[in-house]
Amino acid sequence: MPLPANEYQGSFLGRISIRRNQVISMDGNHEQEMEDLELFQKHVADRFVDLVSPAEDTASAEPLLSIAWLRRLLDTFLCCESQFKALLIMGRDPSHVVKPPLDRLIPELLERSVKSLDICNAVCNGIESVRHCQKLAEIVVSALEQRPMGDGQVKRAKKALSALVLAMAADDKEGNHKTPERTWSFGRRVGNKDRGEGNFRSLSWAVAKNWSASKQIQAMTNNLVAPRGGEPTGLALPVYIMSAVMVFVMWALVAAIPCQERTGLATHFPVPRQLGWAQNMIGLQEKIGEEWKKKEKKGSAGLLEEMQRMEKLGQSLIDFTESFSFPGEAEKLEEVAMQVGELADICQKMEVGLMPLQQQIREVFHRVVRSRTEVLEILEHSGKVPSPIM
Repeated sequence: MPLPANEYQGSFLGRISIRRNQVISMDGNHEQEMEDLELFQKHVADRFVDLVSPAEDTASAEPLLSIAWLRRLLDTFLCCESQFKALLIMGRDPSHVVKPPLDRLIPELLERSVKSLDICNAVCNGIESVRHCQKLAEIVVSALEQRPMGDGQVKRAKKALSALVLAMAADDKEGNHKTPERTWSFGRRVGNKDRGEGNFRSLSWAVAKNWSASKQIQAMTNNLVAPRGGEPTGLALPVYIMSAVMVFVMWALVAAIPCQERTGLATHFPVPRQLGWAQNMIGLQEKIGEEWKKKEKKGSAGLLEEMQRMEKLGQSLIDFTESFSFPGEAEKLEEVAMQVGELADICQKMEVGLMPLQQQIREVFHRVVRSRTEVLEILEHSGKVPSPIM
């Protein structure tokens, strides 16, 4: 059984802390770096193994891109992010982070962090669209559960179903979301001295209408290149790994949850197959990418598993409402009752899971803000630290 995120995080941080507090020689320091790097790669690999192959217990096996699976994905991100920050910061000489190639790689990572914050906001808004669909589906369930089923109930269900199918088909279109205004997630700094989280404020005006989730993901993949030569022996590789994890998580969220302008969303981004930790990430990327290609052609709401099931049931139930005549055929009513039961189950999963998912995305948002602030403080401090004497 994989360790829960807090146990994973505790074991990793504890080991890093103990090793960093040891008095060791220069050669030992290099060995420590290598062991810490291997440990980080192993933990990232293990977390993605769990995403690909959940526990055999059917009660805990969530379908790919279901609400429950996305929550585990975000848990993976939070765990990897904590481990990465420990590797980058804990007990380290601040001057190390401004040496090549980190003087280039860390600012690029921070820029990806900013873009990920806008995606978090867009996805939170998208969850409101999913919740709107849930409410329409609940009207359908309420109407079609009535017995005996009459023309009035069927007409009520048909009206809700029409609105549901329209909402799911138009989720990528401008202005469809229930939250009409979007704001940039990472605003202007108030003052220049204090880099604290409280001094970052969202802009009050709406995001430009041409803001695009797919272009935001594309921008995050810019310069996402695995380190070459001797770089993997230092911090370059963990910076790359964290960047790849961040891009993958944001890409999966955008693919699953309705977001503003997903047309042309990339179906993959390059991660070298020879990197052991990346194998399961690549496998997930390929599965999700293939599904996205199919869904994008249809122009439907996205890959959230519950929404896909709702979409299929909605189309079938519309056919039923359009051909219904009282009192209805017993065999058909039995089939519809099963479909309504399945739709009710989906609504229940949304009722239970959407709010925690939204809260978890906000947690990711605030974690990224805090980590970015800490790294900026280190970069600022490193300018005051003299170069070590050789």
